[in-house]
Amino acid sequence: MVGAPLIPRIGTPENPIRIAVLFSGSGTGANALFCHQVNEKCTHKTVLSITNKEDAGGIGFADQYGIPIEVETVDQSLPKQERRSDQERRIMEHIEHYDVEVIILSGYMRILSEDFVSVYYPRILNIHPSLLPAFPGADAHSDVLASEVRVSGCTVHVVDSGMDSGTILGQCKVPVFTDDSRANLARRVQVEEHRLYPKIIDLICSGHEVVLDD
Repeated sequence: MVGAPLIPRIGTPENPIRIAVLFSGSGTGANALFCHQVNEKCTHKTVLSITNKEDAGGIGFADQYGIPIEVETVDQSLPKQERRSDQERRIMEHIEHYDVEVIILSGYMRILSEDFVSVYYPRILNIHPSLLPAFPGADAHSDVLASEVRVSGCTVHVVDSGMDSGTILGQCKVPVFTDDSRANLARRVQVEEHRLYPKIIDLICSGHEVVLDD
């Protein structure tokens, strides 16, 4: 099978790929990416950060690096069936305004609609705290511990219309110990997430070819 770059052009330090980072919580993953991008040889740049939480910790990290921040919460006054599309419409307006080329999900705890994904596919990436396709979903660490497997890790993948089901771009393994707590496992996996995600983004923005799953 023949692969192809996910992005129509190759980033350079002089003309980096323009990235938007979406997060919901502490933003430690986003901060690891921002720190990585300080390298003068980096081929991508975060030009926009978006969160759905007014108190998200990641806002402080974005502000520290001078990255524009947009807070787009769900409008609870709208009928329930209209809330996601209204929020995504506002997010898309920001993405277009900042001429974003790649969307990075970093602890963004909202499921994107098929309509949203179809506009940007395959230029939306996510990192998940398990070795996909094993343990998809919102609480992978608890699922890993309940299964009694002895290896877990993290996975960077293309976002498609399914639940953590897109093409896998990279993985890193970590051991699972018999006396592990959810918090301890999460900390070990997070260390590897912060290493793996920037590395994969580097590859994608440098023209690395990918064979997408059907």
